[in-house]
Amino acid sequence: MTVPARHLPRPPGHRVLGHLPQWTFHPVSLLDAGAAAGPVFRLRLWRPVVVGYRPDWNRAVLKDLDTFRSRGSLSDLTPYLAGGVVHTDVPEHDHSRRALNPHFHSRALAPLTDRLREVAAWHAPVGSFEAVAFAGTLVRRMLNAALFDTRLPDPLLARFLAPLQRPNPAPLLPRPRLFGRLDAAIGRVVADPSPGSVAADLVDARAGETVDLVEELRVALAAGYDTTAHTLAWALWHLAGAPAWRRVDALPRVLDEIQRLYPAGWLGSRITSRATVAAGVALPARTMVLYSPYLTHRDPRLWWQPDRFGPERFDQGRPAWGFIPFSAGPRTCLGAHLARLMLQCALEPFCDGGELTVLGGDPAVRAGITLRPAGPLWLTRG
Repeated sequence: MTVPARHLPRPPGHRVLGHLPQWTFHPVSLLDAGAAAGPVFRLRLWRPVVVGYRPDWNRAVLKDLDTFRSRGSLSDLTPYLAGGVVHTDVPEHDHSRRALNPHFHSRALAPLTDRLREVAAWHAPVGSFEAVAFAGTLVRRMLNAALFDTRLPDPLLARFLAPLQRPNPAPLLPRPRLFGRLDAAIGRVVADPSPGSVAADLVDARAGETVDLVEELRVALAAGYDTTAHTLAWALWHLAGAPAWRRVDALPRVLDEIQRLYPAGWLGSRITSRATVAAGVALPARTMVLYSPYLTHRDPRLWWQPDRFGPERFDQGRPAWGFIPFSAGPRTCLGAHLARLMLQCALEPFCDGGELTVLGGDPAVRAGITLRPAGPLWLTRG
């Protein structure tokens, strides 16, 4: 049975403004209310949108790049993501991914491990520290090391990335002069890259003949920064409260669980290029559709005790299209392997047998472009 989109349930909203006030101030609560109404539901924002979160919805929306397009969706709202491969559609998307994929694969990134471990060891805190600020600094410097062999000026990079750590509308505002300065700095590195860096690999492979390397590397910095930093902060918080999991061999499961509980990309969007049916819902052309890794990862039909921190759950595998911290399908996040490598290296110094203790803070979820802790998160490391 096919249900027209206009007949889908929707959570309670304002008579005139619809769901826009809730979306502006409490978007996660709004999504929870929508999920209670049904597996696919409507919202009335600045335009009507359709939201789903079950695996069949994720599969339909994320596999068919020709029908479910990126351009015109929510990624257009921020200049940090409105460029590069993340902003292209087929067929250009396929060409760009073929040029970039080999250089962001786990095998290509493995030689960076020692370099990233050195950065992590150098910045490992002693005594009390605030995890969100610490993670932001460490991830910024890890990205600089991996992509550019630490040749971008750190003050410039910090200025470029700082709005991503602030609430909306800071990440949505255009900053052409700042972007221009960063592009010029990246261009100088790309003109003579350091061997072993991601920039050098891209230049050596002549990937610049297919993509704009400066733009791709700028977008990679933005896309990989707050997403990884917030994941790291939450991981440190939970490891401080669960010392049995502070083992290097356990970190892959810990990271899976943190990314399940707190998927940085908590919401994704597409625009239908034609009328279609997804998960039994008839969608007209030009419909904005949303998928939510946050809702998917906390669906009790897929995950036992979904709000509980339990890395052991991944010993039993994961549901198909039910674990999508880096999205899924042909548009899976290009930087997924680099993010996991940075997180693994960043957490290893906290598995040395020393103390890691919670002093206090607020780990509650706050949503902007990405998911972040309300914070602060104060810890101490002995």
